[in-house]
Amino acid sequence: MKKKIIILAIVIAIIMAAAIIPAELFFNGVIRIEPSRSEYPVRGVDVSSYQGEIDWKVLSEQDIDFVFIKATEGSSFVDRNFEYNYSEAIKTRLRVGAYHFFSYESSGETQADNFIGAVHKTENMLPPVVDVEFYGDYEKNPLSREEVSAELQKCLDRLEEYYDIKPIIYATSRSYSRYLSGEYEDYDIWIRSVISVPHFQDGRKWTFWQYSDKGKLDGYNGEEKYIDMNVFNGTREDFKKYPNERKN
Repeated sequence: MKKKIIILAIVIAIIMAAAIIPAELFFNGVIRIEPSRSEYPVRGVDVSSYQGEIDWKVLSEQDIDFVFIKATEGSSFVDRNFEYNYSEAIKTRLRVGAYHFFSYESSGETQADNFIGAVHKTENMLPPVVDVEFYGDYEKNPLSREEVSAELQKCLDRLEEYYDIKPIIYATSRSYSRYLSGEYEDYDIWIRSVISVPHFQDGRKWTFWQYSDKGKLDGYNGEEKYIDMNVFNGTREDFKKYPNERKN
């Protein structure tokens, strides 16, 4: 009997290890997702000061079509490299957008004003992005949907009013499930999923997909050796028209 229990325990341990190890390989960049180029021909990156000084000529000449640049966080923080990154990126062939890291500790309106103060309107710019995810103590003690929604909506409304376009909402699978699922149907979603093609339980479609945080390209030399990789959910023709004509 004891022998059977030991054997059963070993089998269970092997099954659990088989489930855990592949996930670890994904997170450590040993195994990488590579979305089909025929299905997702439009590629891009997102960057912040962690990528250090970026040679935008070098970066833009690689196999990418767009970039989202970190601009602001909360009601007062501005990424130290944003002004340089934004001004240089718009000189390239890339479509350029900027993103704001949403804080749970200040009002949505003042956060939007912080972004507006840093990001001037440019021709053919991508919509502003509000990054909604967990950080710090909120990883273990997240706020309720009602608490977040009140300020998030104020932020989105203010940005839409100023830029005359609906912002994109960036989310992880966990933050989407807790704060966005079933709501915000009028906003495009940029979702992070480094293990599989994202699918939403509420049936909606994503517009941008961050499929890897372990990409490597030439043209940057920051403390972060990797760069986030993304795809657009559509054809090159769709992307040329985006966001004026959205994919149904």
